[in-house]
Amino acid sequence: QVQLVESGGGLVQAGGSLRLSCAASGSIFSINDMGWYRQAPGKQRELVAAITSGGSTDYAGSVKGRFTISRDNAKNTVYLQMNSLKPEDTAVYYCNARVNGLRVGSIRTYWGQGTQVTVSS
Repeated sequence: QVQLVESGGGLVQAGGSLRLSCAASGSIFSINDMGWYRQAPGKQRELVAAITSGGSTDYAGSVKGRFTISRDNAKNTVYLQMNSLKPEDTAVYYCNARVNGLRVGSIRTYWGQGTQVTVSS
């Protein structure tokens, strides 16, 4: 089994910054893509940012230029640096990881439990 544990959420004023972390642990051979999603009340979960094992990144248009995704492959950890936060960034943020397990041919996507980010105006 694999666990993803997120940290770093909280309450911040508009214009402020937060850094989210997500550490993967368990039966991991390697991790392919990692990403951050968010879900606001009454809305569908949406992709915020993603990063490949090689470091290529992709961002939602609404966060481009404000958020930066990065990863530390040695620590199986993905980060999301969020700057210039806006009230509309308020949501529960989830990380996910596409994991190659220890058994040959096993690959599965795992999700973290979510961390609340609240941006006050």
